Amino acid sequence: MVKITIDDKQLDVEPGTVVIQACEQAGVEIPRFCYHERLAIAGNCRMCLVEVSPGPPKPQASCALPVAENMVVKTNSPMVKKAREGVMEFLLINHPLDCPICDQGGECDLQDQSMYFGKGSSRYTEHKRAVPEKYMGPLVKTEMTRCIHCTRCIRFTDDVAGIEEVGALNRGEHMEITTYLEKSLSSEMSANVVDLCPVGALTSKPYAFKGRPWELRKTESIDVLDAVGSNIRVDTRGREVMRILPRNHDDINEEWISDKTRHACDGLKMQRLDKPYVRVSSKFGSKLVAVSWQDAFNTIAKKLVKVQGSEIAAIAGDQADAESMFALKKLFNALGSDNLDCRQDGAELDSENRSSYLFNTTIAGIEQADLLLIIGANPRHEAPLVNHRIRKTWLKGGLKIFNIGEELNLNYKYKQLGNDAKILKNIASGKHEICNALEKAKKPMLIIGPGALTRPDASAIVDAVAQVADIYKHKFFQDGWNGYNVLHTAASRVAGLDLGFAPGKKGLGTNDILNAVAAKKIKLVYLLGADEIDMAKLKGAFVVYQGHHGDAGAKVADVILPGAAYTEKEGTYLNLEGRAQRTKQAAFPPGEAREDWKIVRALSEVLSKTLLFNTLEELQAQMIKENPHFGKLDQIEPAKWQDVAKSKEKILDDEFTYPISNFYMTDPISRNSKTMAECMALAAARENEEAA
Repeated sequence: MVKITIDDKQLDVEPGTVVIQACEQAGVEIPRFCYHERLAIAGNCRMCLVEVSPGPPKPQASCALPVAENMVVKTNSPMVKKAREGVMEFLLINHPLDCPICDQGGECDLQDQSMYFGKGSSRYTEHKRAVPEKYMGPLVKTEMTRCIHCTRCIRFTDDVAGIEEVGALNRGEHMEITTYLEKSLSSEMSANVVDLCPVGALTSKPYAFKGRPWELRKTESIDVLDAVGSNIRVDTRGREVMRILPRNHDDINEEWISDKTRHACDGLKMQRLDKPYVRVSSKFGSKLVAVSWQDAFNTIAKKLVKVQGSEIAAIAGDQADAESMFALKKLFNALGSDNLDCRQDGAELDSENRSSYLFNTTIAGIEQADLLLIIGANPRHEAPLVNHRIRKTWLKGGLKIFNIGEELNLNYKYKQLGNDAKILKNIASGKHEICNALEKAKKPMLIIGPGALTRPDASAIVDAVAQVADIYKHKFFQDGWNGYNVLHTAASRVAGLDLGFAPGKKGLGTNDILNAVAAKKIKLVYLLGADEIDMAKLKGAFVVYQGHHGDAGAKVADVILPGAAYTEKEGTYLNLEGRAQRTKQAAFPPGEAREDWKIVRALSEVLSKTLLFNTLEELQAQMIKENPHFGKLDQIEPAKWQDVAKSKEKILDDEFTYPISNFYMTDPISRNSKTMAECMALAAARENEEAA
């Protein structure tokens, strides 16, 4: 440890710590613009000047100065105060006085620090320079005259996002930050540069001139558009979600979120279901007619009287919360049905073996790995924050990455082993080139993705992957280390499997349910926000759709029950690690829409199968009693490794394909987002241009 003194306060810090970090440990605030704890040090802005002795008799940039033994640091001396005032005066020389119309107003670092550390006057009387706006796509609005050249955006795109598309042209006063060819940023995390920008040079284009921070009600919540469980803040005005921002969580998303998480929120206003509907037939065809809740429930009850328990089924969608799945499972079990499934993509996952469907290494644990084998996964599209962790670990050096599947641009280098699942058999037999690397690895991990789990031969592939893990179990399964990981794309998946929202011994899974509908063995299907299945296969069945958007499920439904989106309810979700987290209600559902668990509870009463809870608290207490880890919020309940069931199937010759071909539109919310439609169009144009 290194002993230093900061403002007459002595403390011990780790060697290699820079002075600005030591000051933070001492509780002393140092102003900064270019420094960011998650980015490479640049030392551009000089706002973090401090007085250091022994050393030269001039202020030093604390962000680029490592601590030394017996160093004495003064952060508020007359020299430091005068230096900071001078730096601020220079920064404001060319900065336009457009705070009243700047979207950064009210949460601008330059605004705050000029008030606290600035001089209060300027001696500059020359003409201010002006810089033309740059094009960075549909998400980032530019006003580059405000830019102070901190280069945070450049370092983020290079180091974190992995795209070398933003840089600086010219030097000195003529320097400009730009995308080299003024094209749209191609990263799935590009909009994080808006949060990083300490001035109003980069702001949110979809949110431009929409509101001020003091007008918004801020609610801490969880993202459910993928399975990562990113921590977010939902800002609302009245009943409208105005914007979504990241919250810091070092073990999940750090302080980043994907562009879809951030900007798909405008889809919450479009195509919403706000009334119950029942399909009415006439000689001119059939149409959906708005009815009361009681009429909708009575229509379902009349249908259920005519069918047996074995003839009904329920499928939960990717954004279903644990409470609604728990309630629906209780109801269907009371009706005599075990035909339940939360895997609407038909993924081959054993609900009885928890270790076989978790991301056991954990997201933060990726940083400890020294070898990674990716099997049928595209983490860049399926979980951008997981892909970021992989890239972060790769950048540090020491992580060897191998891929079995389609050759992809993942923003880091890897060894392509091929696009044939039979490679796994060669690895298990010890006859593959990767075997030597596995023997040398200290903490290897593998990721099996939906490209493998949704194939017809998925059980054979899972068996082969388990064989590889078993042969090298002294490497994959050590004390405190489990290298077997499943990459989910659905926020509801882990919670659904933990709750047993899966077919029992006599029950049917998603694919079997659809086949049974065609065979007229299933006569009623309840879709709990399930929109990603082949709806054509439901023809002939009575379909009840409970959801928040008029998406694929609503189009084929005989009864529609309007539910609440994730920003409009409190609900428990388990991310791909198995970490329990809760969304909070930031807005109210539109019209007559209700929270999903309330709908199921009300329906149970009409069906004379009344569920034994009346409030959300009672439901959660019952759910936690049966599944204690649901009550351990923000904690991971590790699963001890169990052997995967052997498969009698053979691996097919088919190449891997990936379910997410369009990152920007994967669910009812993002499919109704105008912003995501613009991003998708630009991504498609970019792909066509690259192909040409």
